Amino acid sequence: MKKIIYIVCCFFFFTCEDVIELNLKTSEPKLVIDASLVWYKNTDGKSQVIRLSLTAPYYDSIIPPASGATVMVTDTKNNTFLFLEEENTGTYKNQTFIPEINGVYTLEITYNNEVYTASETLMPVVPIDKVEQKNNAGFSGDEIEIKAFYTDPKSINNYYFFEFHNIDLKTSSLDVYDDLYTDGNQIFAFFSSKDLETGSELIIQNHGISKRFYEYMNILLQQNNDESGDPFEVQPASLRGNCINITKPENYPLGYFRASEVSVYNYEVK
Repeated sequence: MKKIIYIVCCFFFFTCEDVIELNLKTSEPKLVIDASLVWYKNTDGKSQVIRLSLTAPYYDSIIPPASGATVMVTDTKNNTFLFLEEENTGTYKNQTFIPEINGVYTLEITYNNEVYTASETLMPVVPIDKVEQKNNAGFSGDEIEIKAFYTDPKSINNYYFFEFHNIDLKTSSLDVYDDLYTDGNQIFAFFSSKDLETGSELIIQNHGISKRFYEYMNILLQQNNDESGDPFEVQPASLRGNCINITKPENYPLGYFRASEVSVYNYEVK
C-alpha cells in the first residue's frame, strides 16, 4: 500500500515541498467483535445487537463490515438466541434475548469457516442516585463539571463502566472505576468539559462489568488517551479481548464480548 505525505517547510520566506512515498505493509484482515449484551433497568432486555467488522489499512476511512456470519448466544438453561444480519451491514440483531443477573452466556460466531467463541457473566449494577453540576470548573474556570453519584454495595468486588453522551455534540466520554478504596460508599463518576452549555442534554450510563472487562477497558482507554503527538513512536500492541478462534488460534479476533445491567440517567445542563 502506498500513501503520499507532503511535508511543507519554510526557510527565509521560501516554501518547498518534498514528496515522500511510504510503502506500508498490510496484514490479513482480522475479525473485530463488538458484542455488548446490555440490559437497561426497567426494560425487558429482549432487543440486543452485535456488530462485526474487519480491520483495515491504517489510512482507510471506511471500516468494512463482516457480513455473512452465523452469530448465536446460548445460556446455561439451553436457550439459544440467533442474531440475524441486517442487509450485509455487519450488524446482527436478536429480539428474544432473556437477560438474567449473574447468568452465564456464551457467544459463538462462525465466519469464513472459522469458529470464534467467548463466555461472560451478566453483571448487575446499582442505580445512579443523583447528578450534581459545578460551573467555572477546570484550571481556567471555563469548564462545566458533572458528577454522577452511585452507592457501591458493601463487601462485594464491583467494577463499573461509565458513559457520558453529549447528545447535542454527538460526543462521548468513557471511563472505568472499581471499588478497591471506596467499598460500600457513595461515590461518583466524573465528567468535565468546556463544550457543555446550558440546555445541553447528557445521557449518563453506568454499566456493571466483570473484572476482566474492567482491565481490558482500562488498558484500551490509556492507549487512546496517549497524547504524545509523535506519529513515528512505537504503537501499542493489539489488545486482545476474551474472544478466541477455536478453529485457527493464531488468527485471533479483536474486540470483546460482555454482558451488563445498565442504569441510565438523563440530565439537562443548567
